[in-house]
Amino acid sequence: MISNINQIDINKHYTFKDYLTWQFKTRVELIKGRIFKMSPAPSPIHQEIAVALSSELYQFLKTKDCKVFSAPFDVRLDSMQDDSQSVVQPNICIVCDLSKIDNKGCNGAPDLVVEIISPSTAKKDLHEKYDLYERSGVKEYWIIHPFERTLTCFLLNNAGLYKATKPLTEGDTVKSELLPGFELNLTNIFPEQVQEPEEDYKRI
Repeated sequence: MISNINQIDINKHYTFKDYLTWQFKTRVELIKGRIFKMSPAPSPIHQEIAVALSSELYQFLKTKDCKVFSAPFDVRLDSMQDDSQSVVQPNICIVCDLSKIDNKGCNGAPDLVVEIISPSTAKKDLHEKYDLYERSGVKEYWIIHPFERTLTCFLLNNAGLYKATKPLTEGDTVKSELLPGFELNLTNIFPEQVQEPEEDYKRI
């Protein structure tokens, strides 16, 4: 049994099957088999945005077929089985094919994923996770910059590639192709004051 993250060989590649055996408290994600360590708890601004947006999405979806899930919530990508080499915990995700939901999380690509980034997470969210979500078929990928107070939506086109919409900011209304009728003024999700967080997401 692996009860301490220091027991992990960081030069190896791992799968979801390995991930399930780890008993340490440190939160990690797997991206293409590589381990990425996450912070024990998000920063206050991250929490405020995540709660506000999750609440808006929940209220909109509660009479519909899709469901919203917030981290920590495991999403297995790539092979969509226990040998998956990518296991991520998006800040927020929406799943419309509820057959993908099991007692381990989501077995396959969510329809919509939201990541709330900081300077320390930007490279992972804009490169590794961007590529992973695009390749896995996540239809909409929203990236929120809490300190710039912007949201950019990437939509998967017919060629399986993301195309970015115009960045939105306070006062703008975010809509979703996946969720017809959903509209949200971004002023409602950003807290009044923000502070730069400590680095909270890094490769081990």
